[in-house]
Amino acid sequence: MMNMGWKKTQKKMTQGANARLVSFSKRRSGLFKKASELCTLRVVETANIIFSPGGKAFSSGHPSAEDVINMLGHHGKPDAATLLEAQAHQERVLCDLKKQYSDLLKQLEAEKKRAEKLEQMGMECQGCSWFYAPIDELSLEELKLKSAAMVELKGKVLKELAERLAQGSAPSVAANSGGGSDFPVSDPKAAP
Repeated sequence: MMNMGWKKTQKKMTQGANARLVSFSKRRSGLFKKASELCTLRVVETANIIFSPGGKAFSSGHPSAEDVINMLGHHGKPDAATLLEAQAHQERVLCDLKKQYSDLLKQLEAEKKRAEKLEQMGMECQGCSWFYAPIDELSLEELKLKSAAMVELKGKVLKELAERLAQGSAPSVAANSGGGSDFPVSDPKAAP
């Protein structure tokens, strides 16, 4: 059985100044990303300062590298006000993350319901996938079918609208809308 986990690799100095610079840039962004993930997942404060092969300093931190360094400037013993501020910040971050999580759960439920509706619509209309396909992906025959089906649908909608309005208080609406006579109901397979 093969082990599919991480393999331990031998670390050696990268040869060539350009190769070292490229490697540094890639690893720097990866290190900063992992530190940011640690801050988000564990609600901790971090400060990272690294120097490029050319001696240029790069830093990142949460909430900022300067804040973390200032906190450590008290010989590793922050005062009560700094601790309360840090704790309040952590609580705000945690509250925000909980709200984001709750919002995402609501969105997920809404999308699940939408997917179920779409699936039901798809089951009701099996064999008419051409009707929902993008127009530029249809053949000439499928375009003719789609056109005829849309004309038929429009006629049915106008007829239903006229009937519902006629049941109400406006008998002249059927005459004004054409009552479906302007749009003949036809068989989509018999399209020209």
